[in-house]
Amino acid sequence: MKGYVFHGPGQAAWEEVADPGIEEATDAIVRVDAVTICGTDLHILKGDVPEVPPGTVLGHEAVGEIVEVGSDVRTVRPGDRVLISCITACGRCSYCREAMYGQCRGGGGWILGHLINGTQAEYVRVPYADLSVHPLPGAVDNEDAVLLADIFPTAYEVGVLNGHVRPGDTVAVVGAGPIGLAAIATARLFSPERILAVDVAASRLEAARKLGAEAVADASEAPEQLIADLTDGLGADVVIEAVGVPESFELCTRMVRPGGHVANVGVHGKPATLHLEDLWIKNVTITTGLVDTRSTPTLLRMAAAGRLPTSQLVTHVFPLDRMEEAYEVFARAAETGALKVVLGGPQREIVPVPAP
Repeated sequence: MKGYVFHGPGQAAWEEVADPGIEEATDAIVRVDAVTICGTDLHILKGDVPEVPPGTVLGHEAVGEIVEVGSDVRTVRPGDRVLISCITACGRCSYCREAMYGQCRGGGGWILGHLINGTQAEYVRVPYADLSVHPLPGAVDNEDAVLLADIFPTAYEVGVLNGHVRPGDTVAVVGAGPIGLAAIATARLFSPERILAVDVAASRLEAARKLGAEAVADASEAPEQLIADLTDGLGADVVIEAVGVPESFELCTRMVRPGGHVANVGVHGKPATLHLEDLWIKNVTITTGLVDTRSTPTLLRMAAAGRLPTSQLVTHVFPLDRMEEAYEVFARAAETGALKVVLGGPQREIVPVPAP
């Protein structure tokens, strides 16, 4: 088969790789029908995630069809259409028992496209399939469903829930890329008074408006002053960091009110300064986190009911074999206007081979 293989910082290619096979009784093999590219994949290509070994197929989000399962898999079978979660869960370790699947110590956590071959390929092996894939309702199509593998649960859990968004809050989202936009969409479920989006790209700020941000600000034009003006000088109740650079994190800490929450979602490749000389007295809560995907079943039900604006985030669609072009478009989002790019392979009928 073919897959998008990481060969080191700045080096990757769509090339021939070995077909995956069942290695453990809890595995499933999935034919990939739709896959997307994450900002984390760009961080890997930049060298920000050094534990990814050269030779790894990238990607941790996909929708596809089960083609083979191990002998211990009970909840899915060949022919099932499934969502592949970005997080793999063994279901047995102490963290999994607390639904902290992102911290799984039994061989799971974020492993696809990180520690083992990922989803940006024609087929993928998914360990611990019973807890790591989700059967898809027919009402959710591939392009919408693939956004529930990572960005919506990440934005919702690590941003909105960790940030304790409540009715009547002022919420600031720094970074209006896919994660930031998903945070805006899911924050609205809690009826905040207002949402402010901050970014450097006018196209992304316009997308934020369409998804429900009442105010937008260019990151270079003192957005903390706009928040102060909107809140009588107090600051935002919740600030969600969705970029992953020191400047954006430090901006978030300047925008939050005393007693407020800063929820860091961005993937950071460099140290950021924590200005405790200013923050020690403000009762500010700062949270970090890797998504657990415990909310995925709920989000799937909401998507099936039309309650999540998933399709508004998909700006580009490519065939699977145009992976390199899709990466180029996604990486140059400021020029291309890309939010989320989706790649879909052609539907291939699986014909059983009769026994001799």
